[in-house]
Amino acid sequence: MAEMHLAEPLAQEAKEGRFGFQVDNTIGGTPQPNTWTAQGGTDAWVEFFREKRIGFQVGLAADARMRKQWQATLDATNGLADLFEGIDVRPSVLHGDLWSGNIASADSKPCIIDPAVYYGHHEAEWGMAWCSSFSPAFWKAYRELIPKDEGFDRRFALYEAYHKLNHYNLFGGSYYNQALSLLSDVESS
Repeated sequence: MAEMHLAEPLAQEAKEGRFGFQVDNTIGGTPQPNTWTAQGGTDAWVEFFREKRIGFQVGLAADARMRKQWQATLDATNGLADLFEGIDVRPSVLHGDLWSGNIASADSKPCIIDPAVYYGHHEAEWGMAWCSSFSPAFWKAYRELIPKDEGFDRRFALYEAYHKLNHYNLFGGSYYNQALSLLSDVESS
């Protein structure tokens, strides 16, 4: 995965440092807008993730309490920008929905299936880690190539909140409170 995240982008827009993808796609059954950012850089990633990922999911949830928590999170984090202070976000190709059910093997080699692909921040890949079982050896090998950046844990909660919101929009139930709790954690940390 680290090699995939570090690979030179194929899309010209991503080579220019922009975030998105050539086409919109889906994550599960939920639409996933991928319109390319107008420019590159960390601020562009923050805007993309805020508007095209979590903001989009909050809109689909159509819930006043969720909107209120989302706004409180934005207010407390300078529109999410504070979470990315001091790091340089560059586009990595992401599977986008990486969990144990989307990992298989073919001819004794690992393969990943059913992507929700786009170019984004490599850390966003781990938002579904709650539904995976990556071994300590996996993380050790990954971190040898891509060390944790400062503030990872706070961003990890943000990226997980995106997937919990998507699961709420798909399945309802307890994902609602989990998403609210994660957004509250990001707000207060």
